Amino acid sequence: MTEGSCSTGFEDVYLINDSVPELSIDDIDLSSYFLYKTLLYPLLINAITGGTSEAQQINRSLAVLAREHGLAMAVGSQTLALHENDLRNTFTIVRQENPQGIILANVSAASSLEQALQAVDMIGADGLQLHFNIPQELAMPEGDRDFSGVIENVSRLVEKSPVPIIAKEVGFGFSQEAVLRLYEAGIRCFDIGGKGGTNFVAIEDQRQGLFAREFDEWGIPTAMSLGEVLALELPVKLIATGGIRTALDGVKALAMGAALIGMAGPLLRILVREGEIALNNYLQGYLYRLKAGLLMTGSRNLEELQQKPMIIIGKTAQWLTARGIDVNYWARN
Repeated sequence: MTEGSCSTGFEDVYLINDSVPELSIDDIDLSSYFLYKTLLYPLLINAITGGTSEAQQINRSLAVLAREHGLAMAVGSQTLALHENDLRNTFTIVRQENPQGIILANVSAASSLEQALQAVDMIGADGLQLHFNIPQELAMPEGDRDFSGVIENVSRLVEKSPVPIIAKEVGFGFSQEAVLRLYEAGIRCFDIGGKGGTNFVAIEDQRQGLFAREFDEWGIPTAMSLGEVLALELPVKLIATGGIRTALDGVKALAMGAALIGMAGPLLRILVREGEIALNNYLQGYLYRLKAGLLMTGSRNLEELQQKPMIIIGKTAQWLTARGIDVNYWARN
């Protein structure tokens, strides 16, 4: 899995240390209400895999950890399983292992209503991710070339879907303009999927891609995409994903205004290389560090965290300022 060579922009975001928070670590409550259920932590194990025997074991392990730690989980693209029944158990295992948890289905934004409904039904999903991956498709010799009619299709899916729909970028970041069009189509939850995490254009170029490494830097870094969308002040929930590798980055994203943070690649690598026990230990440490981050800002919960001042400088501030966004908004919290 190729990681982006570019930064996420979170190195330009600074939280303010509180030397006298008057809090205990046991006072920190990171619970979050999402899709009509309560999570113990605002963390989504994001779309990773499905469709192979190895993927079934990966999804089983991740579902167990999501259940034990009170996290949300999204499955990888279910497109293949919609056409091959033998592959469905690589996805259904997630609901079997986590019957009460928040699980998100995943199909392309160009999928038909029938495909979307089958994906939701397959895993008893609480929500449906529609993924947007135009640069990846264009880099693939066998990829799609026609993306017309997507907004109309999204609007149709929003109207007919039995569960909320999440618009999900896969690593190139949502702009204000794209979010406004999708908002008008009925989307009320966005997984911004910014640049800085897994680079699917670079992956395709390593395979037999058409971009000759010339677009490896394409996309909007995660912190910049998050800032753009937050500045719209729309009544939506945002999931910050794209290179969130550390708890500090996670706390920064939550402080900026994200409802959840999402991780995929770092979790998959630990699971594949070191096993489920190692990943469980890593998650325990990561969740502790999230709590510590809140305590060090003097925040008892996410609501208080998002009222704390923070400083945005460097390229992230330059980007947001160039886009007409006042970065002092966060400093004045």
